[in-house]
Amino acid sequence: MRINRDVIVAIALLIICALFINASFRIKEATFGQMSSALWPRIILAPLTILSFVYLVRSLLQSEPVREKRGGLSGWIGYYKNPIVCFFLFFIFLITMPYFGMLIGGILFVFAMLTYLGGYRPRDIVVHGTIAVAAVGIMWSIFTFGLGVILPSGEIIPYL
Repeated sequence: MRINRDVIVAIALLIICALFINASFRIKEATFGQMSSALWPRIILAPLTILSFVYLVRSLLQSEPVREKRGGLSGWIGYYKNPIVCFFLFFIFLITMPYFGMLIGGILFVFAMLTYLGGYRPRDIVVHGTIAVAAVGIMWSIFTFGLGVILPSGEIIPYL
């Protein structure tokens, strides 16, 4: 059992979770609700803490990974190509949000991510489009109509 990078990250995550849990006890109580104001943060922090603990145990039990040579900057870019492209697509999504809005921009973003990661065959493109429209449309509807959240609307179709 060696202290590796994963052990350090898991300990850092557990410390962050402990700080957040401690901070959740200082959340002011709202005078108009029946539930505690700290309920939702604690609901999120409970599984996050459990998963961080599982990460710590697994990283303590695993052997030291063999380091591979990636070949400088071009090797690093090649190795991390997918995350770099995903962050770039998300950046484009954020830049175009004022023009497309949440609904159209979200559909285009999810479609672009699925198409990049899942392939470009015609059948796959139809599946990716269906998933993007359904997932973003349902989530947009829940937030807009069910929860009454005002999501960003774009300049192209201002009422969406």
